[in-house]
Amino acid sequence: MDPDYLLFARAVEAGSLSAAGRILNISPAMMSKRLSRLEARLGVRLVHRTTRRLALTEEGATLHRDLVAILDAIRQAEDRVTNRHRTASGPLRISAPTSFGRLHVAPHVGRFLEQHPRVDLQLNLSDAYEDLLAERIDMAIRITSDIPAHLEGHYLAANRRILCASPAYLTAHGTPERIADLPRHRLLAADGQLPWRLVSGRALKLVDGQSHVRTNSSEIVRELAVAGVGIALRSLWDVGELIAEGSLVRVLDTWEGPADLAVHAVHPRAAGRPAAVDAFIAYLRDTFRDASWNWSN
Repeated sequence: MDPDYLLFARAVEAGSLSAAGRILNISPAMMSKRLSRLEARLGVRLVHRTTRRLALTEEGATLHRDLVAILDAIRQAEDRVTNRHRTASGPLRISAPTSFGRLHVAPHVGRFLEQHPRVDLQLNLSDAYEDLLAERIDMAIRITSDIPAHLEGHYLAANRRILCASPAYLTAHGTPERIADLPRHRLLAADGQLPWRLVSGRALKLVDGQSHVRTNSSEIVRELAVAGVGIALRSLWDVGELIAEGSLVRVLDTWEGPADLAVHAVHPRAAGRPAAVDAFIAYLRDTFRDASWNWSN
């Protein structure tokens, strides 16, 4: 393979020309010159150069995606020829949403490390969409319908969202019988989560309003619902056990959030990603497969 292709792939993986240059022992000036040479030869601009990091153009993202596939195919071919098996080892930095990470990732970390004792795992919980390259995060769990072009996504589980309230709230304020009743009730949502998009078969309804209590925390929304403060739209992974034990009750059973969101693992599109990333993705997918909350429409 043309060495300038490898240089381009490494620069994208490292996040900047200077970082890639340090890895390859090439000066930033020479890195820039070779990247410009590649762009001139191809007749397209591959990156938008900034002071801190590289931002891929559409053409650059396409080329990088193809190069990653080629380099992965080469690695797999070498593994088959040499009968070499990659061992999950070394540092593994994971980011996950706060509530999902606490409920459904942290409890399973111990068993993963028993299976892969050479992995040094760091788990950070954050509801922000962190820049994986800038923060040097190997893999993030995201509940989304949109995987950015510079990231590779792996489906892990469904994210079914239902309307629910506590029995105490329904006793005090009545149970909504129709979707049109919702605006007259006390709605609970974290900042930015209203209006709600709800579907029933082919019907779509937008429910707007203000949260009865303002908060930036989805966990607080769940606790407020349990305390009888109002009606919330929550994921089954978040409230499934509470519904099973009766602390929350589902309302308007035929209406729920659209099925466009799902739980994904994402990581930068880069050749030669750590074996620990693949091992953790496979472990989570297997762990979530039979979870009671993981069922789709």
